[in-house]
Amino acid sequence: MKKYISPSLRLTLVLIVLLAVIYPLLIAAIGKLTPGGGDGERIVVNAKVVGYANVGQKFSDDKYFQGRPSAVDYNAAGSGASNKGATNPDYLKTVQDRIDTFLVHNPGIRKEQIPVELVTASGSGLDPDLSPLAAKVQVKRIAALRHIDENKLNELIDQQTKKPLLGLFGPATVNVLKLNIALDASKK
Repeated sequence: MKKYISPSLRLTLVLIVLLAVIYPLLIAAIGKLTPGGGDGERIVVNAKVVGYANVGQKFSDDKYFQGRPSAVDYNAAGSGASNKGATNPDYLKTVQDRIDTFLVHNPGIRKEQIPVELVTASGSGLDPDLSPLAAKVQVKRIAALRHIDENKLNELIDQQTKKPLLGLFGPATVNVLKLNIALDASKK
């Protein structure tokens, strides 16, 4: 019996030190090398923090690009999804309501042209990014309200588009907060 207990205790101690001390310290050290030093990448405008690069925000004014819907109303303290399946009647009604609202605010756009990410919430409810297509489908609305040439808005989207890592890994994305900040700055 003793020959089994001693190795088990030693293994337990080694794993506690490895997984409860060394691994968290290693991850914290790696976090310090990231933008924001592990505290999140703050977006600062005129010496004021206006948001974080990896946390979506609600933009309800039609003169701004609007991000992905949030099942938690962009509450970073309680991120999450609706957990309703794709055939759930409540979920389907919510998506249809989002489609109807989008069409009202974006005249001239057909239902088939709406990228799915503009009417479905992400798993976290805090997705800060859109595809370039989802940003460009909103250009007509913003151009009309701000009296800006559509080509200029498309160029702005292209400038704000983050390409896939090494051109291979992941999709091209546009950070909605950064795009809206650039949009406000371009008006000046």
